[in-house]
Amino acid sequence: MGKQVRSRDKKRKEPANRPVYTLGAIVLGAMVIAVILIILNLTQGATKTADLPNPVGMSLGDPNAPVKVEEYSDFQCPYCAQFALNAQASFIEKYVKTGKVYFTYIPFSFIGPESVRAAEAAYCAADQNKFWEFHDMLFKNQGGENTGAFSDNKLISLAQKSGLNMAEFRSCFDSGKYKEKVQTDLNDGKTRGVTGTPSFIVNGQKPIFANALDTAIEQALNGGN
Repeated sequence: MGKQVRSRDKKRKEPANRPVYTLGAIVLGAMVIAVILIILNLTQGATKTADLPNPVGMSLGDPNAPVKVEEYSDFQCPYCAQFALNAQASFIEKYVKTGKVYFTYIPFSFIGPESVRAAEAAYCAADQNKFWEFHDMLFKNQGGENTGAFSDNKLISLAQKSGLNMAEFRSCFDSGKYKEKVQTDLNDGKTRGVTGTPSFIVNGQKPIFANALDTAIEQALNGGN
């Protein structure tokens, strides 16, 4: 069509076309920015195993540290996500990297079947020493309780985004390798007095919530328990 325009009309018509090209560039630029923001949202604050102190399975730090902290948490619990994504990094810097605390995450999968499957998937990630990346990915992608956010297909997709070896992950996850382990964790937590999440057990004492964690650790470091 443009090639059929007479030469005397080109100068008159060309300016009318420029806004179209400009609008296209703006739309394209907006799309690029949107993609970048999505990627940043998924990766911001994400845990990297290489940055963590002695990550082994679902534990961090020195096993001989004077204080042992066990966190009981459900991957569908919004308060657990708040701790994991907002408070955990400073907790690790202050206590785990300094050799004061040996920290272990234990799934307490009481909210429903998607909690159970998420915990099973997390154990499969731990087999590849990728638990903490997957841990963050799960909490960043929480949805309503048992509404499909942690369906099997979604968990498989999140495992891929977390950089897992998918052949190994699928073999583990599809087999239900950790189904009994996840149930045992839940039963053990109940036996130890866990009634909500996240709950923390410091040196084997009664479960406490996150707002009391620092105080309990300082007491333990000072010989309080």
